Amino acid sequence: MTVDLRAFAYGLPKAELHLHLEGTLEPELKFALAARNGIALAEKTVEAVKATYDFTDLTSFLAVYYPAMEVLQTADDFHDLAWAYLQRAKANGVVHVEMFFDPQAHTSRGVPFADVVTGYRRAAVRAQDELGVSAELILCFLRDFTAEHAMSTLMEALPYKAWIVGVGLDSDERDNPPAKFAAVFARAKAEGFFTTMHCDIDQKGSIEHIRQVLEEIGVDRVDHGTNIVEDPALVALAKERGLGFTTCPVSNSFVTEQMKSDEIVSLLREGVRVTVNSDDPAYFGGYVADNYVALAEQAGLDAGDLARLAVNSFEASWLTPARRAAFVAAVEEFAASHGVAVAG
Repeated sequence: MTVDLRAFAYGLPKAELHLHLEGTLEPELKFALAARNGIALAEKTVEAVKATYDFTDLTSFLAVYYPAMEVLQTADDFHDLAWAYLQRAKANGVVHVEMFFDPQAHTSRGVPFADVVTGYRRAAVRAQDELGVSAELILCFLRDFTAEHAMSTLMEALPYKAWIVGVGLDSDERDNPPAKFAAVFARAKAEGFFTTMHCDIDQKGSIEHIRQVLEEIGVDRVDHGTNIVEDPALVALAKERGLGFTTCPVSNSFVTEQMKSDEIVSLLREGVRVTVNSDDPAYFGGYVADNYVALAEQAGLDAGDLARLAVNSFEASWLTPARRAAFVAAVEEFAASHGVAVAG
């Protein structure tokens, strides 16, 4: 049986574990929210907005990313942003998603924390009811803010613990190592949150940051993190612990020619729980199934490899064991219906 790899990638049941809700702000919605909230934008067309997406590194991306959030003002705005993403996720074969959100990017400009989290939560509940997509929230701290600000944000989140599955760390990694937030993450663990941290690709001190994340912080998952291949001992430790790595090939391609495909495939072949995700798809031009296809084309992966990546996405998720097993079975059933065996 000949398998249409693109159709297979879109239909494959999958979890998305590295998705920034604020990074799903498509230009059309940006204009709609700006009009709703009486905000004048410098750009007047979708094409003009996209022309600003000239990224060469994390810093140049963030310089566009954060100002765009100004249009997000109310709980309804946050709901509409998440709901638009969740509908696209459904079309990409996503059946479970664990979504990052950056409350400090909003509270620091006067938007109440409650408006942010309730808007996103409404969309998550709606996705389960109307789309059959389960959705959880991961609160990310901005690493270029102080650790004290992160701790105060964690305290502000505690009344909403039932709505937030875990905490993460993102934004500008330069001079902001994981160890800076050790006390915050220790408190988050004590409160029962799962934990993850960004270890962005090719950063200064990448391996040291990954070491801190694994050995000092003791996270449950690593975001990006493909530079770990530079240290076989750390790779062995990650494999031993069954840690998931949430890679993002298309966004990687903006700063490296090979989208880290060699590193991703190396980890996959070594049996590390590597996953594929879309990161900030409105800015990088590809939702999660597009990332599966792009990686397959770049690295010569077949349908069995894509099915393995989908299985990994559930095994690296923070689902209960029973739900995780049910989703893995769904992947295996989908693959078998196409005459495909999940790669070992």
